[in-house]
Amino acid sequence: MINYNGSLVEDSGIAVHQNRGFLYGDAVFETIKVLDNKVLFLEDHYFRLMASMRIVRMEIPMNFTMEYLEAQILLLVNQLKKNASFRVRFSVFRQSGGFYLPKTNAVDFIITAEPLESVLYSFDTAAYEVELFKDFMVTKQLLSTIKSNNKLVQITGSIFAHENGYENCLLMNDEKNVVEALQSNLFLLSGNRLITPPISDGCLNGVMRKQILAIARKIEGLEVLEESISPFDLQKADELFLTNVIKGIQPITKYRKKEYKSELAAELLKKLNVQIRLG
Repeated sequence: MINYNGSLVEDSGIAVHQNRGFLYGDAVFETIKVLDNKVLFLEDHYFRLMASMRIVRMEIPMNFTMEYLEAQILLLVNQLKKNASFRVRFSVFRQSGGFYLPKTNAVDFIITAEPLESVLYSFDTAAYEVELFKDFMVTKQLLSTIKSNNKLVQITGSIFAHENGYENCLLMNDEKNVVEALQSNLFLLSGNRLITPPISDGCLNGVMRKQILAIARKIEGLEVLEESISPFDLQKADELFLTNVIKGIQPITKYRKKEYKSELAAELLKKLNVQIRLG
């Protein structure tokens, strides 16, 4: 079952050959975690979705309030098999018509959801090796910071990682700075300095990235910075970890010959779960 423009249906009936999201990648989306009937980080997801729609010049419907989006997500979740936690995708695409130039900027939306096994975020201590993906770069521009249907860099990078036995790959921008992983933001700890690439480098403006920055800035003695990261910086780091709203925090255990600790990542995850319980 899905939510198509506010109606719960088994099938949207959309003709793929006419859908602009399929034909041109003319769509933006949010990946959202719902826990115990609560949309986590709702405000951050809402404002990022609104910003994404404005950036690509979609017409924002008058009823697209934060309360409306929350209600539409919970409408679907509550109709599915009872589960404590869900992964939700809220997709918005321009209505059919036109070629590169659309005939309208009006939009439709689809919400899908699938149950998650974990409730709160858990810490994974299994081996997690990454490598740089050099075949294609992330462009250092505003479009790279939003979640759109144009994910060919991430798709080809995921195939590369799978074929070569890596858990993930790190992506570089056109200035050869490391900006993010295939589906996550990147954090690097060196001494007492926690660094994540700035949005201006072309990384995703991640919702979990924002949460971790806020939590880390409250830790005494930890200097939190948004600075460019070079490939050379990776091998000097004490810790590397990844963040997204579904996984929370994923520590990287190995990059090439360098192995990493995960003490700060574990501490941040505990604080994140406390914040969610209190929220």
